[in-house]
Amino acid sequence: MSQPNMYRLNSKAVANATQEWLTKRGVTKAQIGQLVMLLQKEYFPELTLDECIVNVEAVLSKREVQNAILTGIQLDILAEEGKLMQPLQDMILYDEGLYGCDEVLALSIVNVYGSIGFTNFGYIDKFKPGVLKKLNDKNDGQIHTFLDDIVGAIAASASSRIAHRKQAEREAMEEALDQNGQ
Repeated sequence: MSQPNMYRLNSKAVANATQEWLTKRGVTKAQIGQLVMLLQKEYFPELTLDECIVNVEAVLSKREVQNAILTGIQLDILAEEGKLMQPLQDMILYDEGLYGCDEVLALSIVNVYGSIGFTNFGYIDKFKPGVLKKLNDKNDGQIHTFLDDIVGAIAASASSRIAHRKQAEREAMEEALDQNGQ
């Protein structure tokens, strides 16, 4: 029996809101793709930015990722508006070094893609290249305590996805060569 007032989440609305909020906060798929290139180009010299963006889109299509993005952005905005209770307000406002919830939320994204994603996340979180440097800048009036880690996690996850897929492609090619050589 159906309940007419029962809550139903619209997956397309969540995906659209995720993309909308990333854009409003100044983050593009191409910028994340550039981070992926940085992480993977050494291992896969033939890798293209378009391929990186395809993998970023695949990561962004996951509901767990969308949930983390929307949650993190909302917390950043609430901190900008001064709407959080103390001491949480200042912890997020100043990106307190011992406040690790921003990394924990980002790791929920990386967790979807395995251990390679964890190492890539640690690397990119430490050096903050590209768009991460801009997001981590505290002088523009916006708070990105959560978003910088989330964007790094998306890039790390897309990198992990590429590494796993390239390994599978290589193994399939080797298997085909072995079968043809017999």
